[in-house]
Amino acid sequence: MGGDGGRVEALSLFETKEARGRVAYKLFSSTIFMGICLIWVYRLINIPRSGEEGRWAWIGLFVAEFWFGLYWIVTQSVRWNVVYRYPFKERLLHRYGDKLPGVDIFVCTADPIMEPPTLVINTVLSVMSYNYPPEKISVYLSDDGGSELTFYALLEASNFSKHWIPFCKKFMVEPRSPAAYFAQHTEPHDTTYAHEWLSIKKLYESMKSRIDSVVEMGCISKEIRDQHKGFSEWNSKVTKRDHQSIVQIIIDGRDTTAVDNDGRRLPMLVYVAREKRPQWPHNFKAGAMNALIRVSSEISKGAIILNVDCDMYSNNPDAIQEALCFFMDEERGHEISYVQFPQNFCNITENDVYSNAVVVFNKIEVPGIDGYGAVFYCGTGCFHRRESLCGRKYSKDHRGQWDGGDLQKNAKKTKGLIYGCSSEDVITGLAIQCRGWKSVWYNPGKEAFLGVAPTTLDQALIQYKRWSEGMFQIFFSKYCPFLYGHGKIKLAAQMGYCVYLLWAPISLPTLYYVIVPPLCLLRGIPLFPEVSSVWFLPFAYVFVAKSVYSIAEDLCCRHTLKAWWNLQRMWVFRRTTSYLLSFHYTIIKQLGFSQTEVCHNNQGGR
Repeated sequence: MGGDGGRVEALSLFETKEARGRVAYKLFSSTIFMGICLIWVYRLINIPRSGEEGRWAWIGLFVAEFWFGLYWIVTQSVRWNVVYRYPFKERLLHRYGDKLPGVDIFVCTADPIMEPPTLVINTVLSVMSYNYPPEKISVYLSDDGGSELTFYALLEASNFSKHWIPFCKKFMVEPRSPAAYFAQHTEPHDTTYAHEWLSIKKLYESMKSRIDSVVEMGCISKEIRDQHKGFSEWNSKVTKRDHQSIVQIIIDGRDTTAVDNDGRRLPMLVYVAREKRPQWPHNFKAGAMNALIRVSSEISKGAIILNVDCDMYSNNPDAIQEALCFFMDEERGHEISYVQFPQNFCNITENDVYSNAVVVFNKIEVPGIDGYGAVFYCGTGCFHRRESLCGRKYSKDHRGQWDGGDLQKNAKKTKGLIYGCSSEDVITGLAIQCRGWKSVWYNPGKEAFLGVAPTTLDQALIQYKRWSEGMFQIFFSKYCPFLYGHGKIKLAAQMGYCVYLLWAPISLPTLYYVIVPPLCLLRGIPLFPEVSSVWFLPFAYVFVAKSVYSIAEDLCCRHTLKAWWNLQRMWVFRRTTSYLLSFHYTIIKQLGFSQTEVCHNNQGGR
């Protein structure tokens, strides 16, 4: 027994495996690079002479192809060192048992109309129901709209949680968002299970009906107001953009009498609406997150912080345990700042018409950046070490804090997320890595978080316009990875960031390629070598090799061939609309002619 115990203590809490076939891929990509170089040579030695027709079209095509080639080189940084992580949660529980750290969970919302309260509370209920000691979970809802409707919905959810949490744990329910669960499951055959299932479903539908009725009316009745003193915070002067700070502890997890229907402790549940005034910048989601950091540092002081958007419910009840395997590993855990989970969606069709699934991004590209310990912070579905998020620099001698002792002091030192950019999450992650910390990407077999992807073309393009504009702004700021990260993170990691920061400028060569060659073809101006020419081979090889590899990559990620084709179609749409507009607005702003109109995330406020 003693020997087995010692052996378990020596085992790592997670392992890292390199992707197979990387040597073969490096050789393959080297041949593509040779082809690209030959294309550049062809363009240079065959430039039409001054005065010849098509000279400027040819030069423009060379510039476009040169930019395509350079961008392709940058993209190789995310494919050369792909790694995958595998946690061992059984070892975690065996080793630490009741010594697990407190976890503060931040859920952000901003508008009860755009983000219905029933959507918000389903996410809240899903994170309250984790397979984790409830007395060590604290859930904070940031309501940047300062809406009494959202507060009322949270009160209803707190009462329903006394039934829902024990039901989930008794029958091992998944997923633990009530709406998602009842949408996916029919009445069970087991008599006992069926009886409780019908009872809990009736309670949920009754709660949902009451919340929807209040939202439809747009106000809270006096009868409801009298039931909780918290409604006294709302008066005629309170508006979405002008209100005092409101902090209400709805379930006090520190109170041993706060229990569910089975007599077990309930997680802490706190409503937070930070103060907002028209004359003060509120810094959108970064401001909301930093307010939650300050509030939680006074109440629960959890060593780990999980933040999720209100439309991304928890789909895996063991996600906390899996994330802690990385933080609490004795050998490497002390150097990890955050563990980022993918954004997945529950409404993706088989052929993914608008290419929302980003499966290659999740399964190949980000694991490639993970190989350098520089996974970027995506803004949701991320577990943070509180002290690193609050500004602590990495030190080999510091092994981490798993209690509240020094956490409050560290939280008050800095503001957490960095202000000044619509992609505050990305620059915050980069800044943490530049302080010496590493980050981890974990893509479990069972998705940890699920949301709803855009369902129309305009929604999808607007989303990518917002993302690409925010990231291109980073490239022009002091946080450009090549400058800010120089000497702090690896060059390949800097390039990995720039794969996405340079989405906007890749629109220009794409637009040129889409417009100029067809026009020259109509006018009989040759821009490419004839099929019989030896120079045709590098063009053909690069096109075919890249296309075949791209198809193979998608199929290996369990995409269909039609889904791959839809992705190619969406690339053209994004590059000639979303990315182009992002480039235009960012350049205009950099030149000082006007301010960029930024579409911020709903969860970050407006």
